[in-house]
Amino acid sequence: MDAAQPPRPDRSVSAAARWLRDRRWYLQRRPQEADGHELLLLRGGAAYFEDLVAAIDHAVAEVWVASYIFEDPAGDPSAARVAAALAAAARRGLRVRVVVDGFGSRRALPGLRAVLEPAGVDLAVFRPLTGWWHWLQPRQLRRLHHKLAVVDGAVAWCGGINLIDDHLDQHHGWTDSPRLDYALRLRGPAVGPIAQTLSAVWHRAWLGHDWRDELRALVRHPRPVAQMRAIWQRLHPPRRGLRRPAAEPAPGRAGFVLRDNLRQRRAIERAYLEALGRARDSIDIVCPYFYPGRAFLQALLAAAARGVRVRLLLQGKVDLPVAAWAARVLYEELLEGGLQIYEYTPAFLHAKVARVDGDWATLGSSNIDPLSLLLNLEANVVVRDPDCVAALRAGLAQDFAAAREVHRDELSARPRWRWALRRRLIAWLTRAYLWMAGGPDRS
Repeated sequence: MDAAQPPRPDRSVSAAARWLRDRRWYLQRRPQEADGHELLLLRGGAAYFEDLVAAIDHAVAEVWVASYIFEDPAGDPSAARVAAALAAAARRGLRVRVVVDGFGSRRALPGLRAVLEPAGVDLAVFRPLTGWWHWLQPRQLRRLHHKLAVVDGAVAWCGGINLIDDHLDQHHGWTDSPRLDYALRLRGPAVGPIAQTLSAVWHRAWLGHDWRDELRALVRHPRPVAQMRAIWQRLHPPRRGLRRPAAEPAPGRAGFVLRDNLRQRRAIERAYLEALGRARDSIDIVCPYFYPGRAFLQALLAAAARGVRVRLLLQGKVDLPVAAWAARVLYEELLEGGLQIYEYTPAFLHAKVARVDGDWATLGSSNIDPLSLLLNLEANVVVRDPDCVAALRAGLAQDFAAAREVHRDELSARPRWRWALRRRLIAWLTRAYLWMAGGPDRS
């Protein structure tokens, strides 16, 4: 792999103008798709780690990584390989910044610090849980769920794969079969927003204020207010000029979509709903934790009523019983509405991907449940590239073929009152959790 050279900034505009121009994507409520991406679908952690480590080994300037789980290198060879590559890059003089979630990676932090920090890696922890009082803070229920990486500002990865071996599960230990998961490598316009997201969340965890440094040039301007107004008028796009999702796919078309607790609260869910609403032929959704709100359920049922084949691939080998229970209380309504439900039993399911017809797909960190759609920091990529969507379609065909289909007669053997009671209980627990987290009402 040739060493990627980081993109050079445009010196024809001021630093403040570049700052605003590069962040216009965040002002919009929909993914800002662009053509010209180079996309590679990666199936499983082994493929992802191989690709990521090769890029880190050839990096020339900087490496950014965000992961909900970064397993202890002492007990996980895959995590150890990634950690060693990050440490080696820092020793070569590169800026290497890593942010992990304080809950997902809490048990691995001593081992990570022992490997990364002596080498010069800047390791930040998002909302660490260092004392019992942290567990009583409602904001601690909003976690960093990203699985992102950027090398030299030129290549990025986004998906559902944590930095943990495919055969290792935090709750069940080592397993014979590798976990099912996907990631996407991309080069092109979306790398910029991904890099900005990584920088923002790292600085937030580090308790820094990168935006103050980036706006310093504007503050030092002799007429900062007038300069700010001129920049804003020149760079802020009018509503009528916003790009809507194209009706037809295009080579290399993709867009980064973020869910946070500021402006992009419903961005990922909105991208899903728009795609489901225009589906004509088929919908495949793969998700381990599935408990959507009413609007999402209605979109799925409406698509099936239009004659669209709608298939769900959910977890059959259960890692978290309450998550499987939440999904299964919806089975009766979904099957009666014409959806097909499959449970993946060969291994643990962790992929969060979807495909609509032959021209739309998304993959990333977001589940279709209240935690992902309403609370956590999540990151997905929307893809409109025909070749990439076709590659995902082929992979999903294998995944569904290996799964077990759920039939209505399996549910009829159980008393309806029991399903109704369970559904009410799950709904109550969901509302209570959202209330404790200070999240919005589920709809």
